[in-house]
Amino acid sequence: MDRQDLFRELGRKLRGAREIAGMSVSELARQSGLSRRHVTEAEAGRANLSVGKLFDLSEALGVPLRRLFDLEPAKPARIALVGLRGAGKSRLGRALALALEVPFVELDARVEELAGLSLAAIFELHGTSGFRRLEAEALEKVLSEGERCVLATGGSIVNSPPTFARLRATCHTVWLKATAEDHYARVVAQGDLRPMSGHPRAIEELRAILHTREPLYAQCAHTVLTSLSTPERIVADLAARFADA
Repeated sequence: MDRQDLFRELGRKLRGAREIAGMSVSELARQSGLSRRHVTEAEAGRANLSVGKLFDLSEALGVPLRRLFDLEPAKPARIALVGLRGAGKSRLGRALALALEVPFVELDARVEELAGLSLAAIFELHGTSGFRRLEAEALEKVLSEGERCVLATGGSIVNSPPTFARLRATCHTVWLKATAEDHYARVVAQGDLRPMSGHPRAIEELRAILHTREPLYAQCAHTVLTSLSTPERIVADLAARFADA
């Protein structure tokens, strides 16, 4: 690792810690006593910060300074599948977990287990904010259980920045990318008629949701174009990619 690589990796660690803390660049600058320009340059890997400035940043973030300098940690072998409903997260996740001989976990199921309620009941009784709180708690529980698993996440996890940042920091994230038409067809093929029930413009709504979330899904470390391959080929490729993770 040369000096520039070190600055870039340090910037990535700073940005990840800030996202997990749910702070904006301006808020981090204010709390650390640094200028917004300093923070921006540091996160971009263009600033050679003094130890004192790094200490100020670590204090503002609530992260030990030594963790910022731990630039080459061993990555946990958790693989998190991300994508819209119908991406194939459950089907591919189970097959991938079997191939890698690791546990398979569905985050939404853990949320239901934690709440003692169905997802529909959670949203009805506690709303979106309640679900997000339970989702974050369920993720932490999964992370505490070990460093080897395949995790299928809910399609909207990207709409919770702190939880999504935490996921990216602790897992190898894989976006299972597909067209809106493929998402729609797969859900219907599974016998789920909800996309059509009472929604005459369901496919248009699905396209709009996908268009909004795509920039967020694209933050995943890996992208798999599921519309261009078979489930068997996708699982084989992912298993080979993560065999030594």
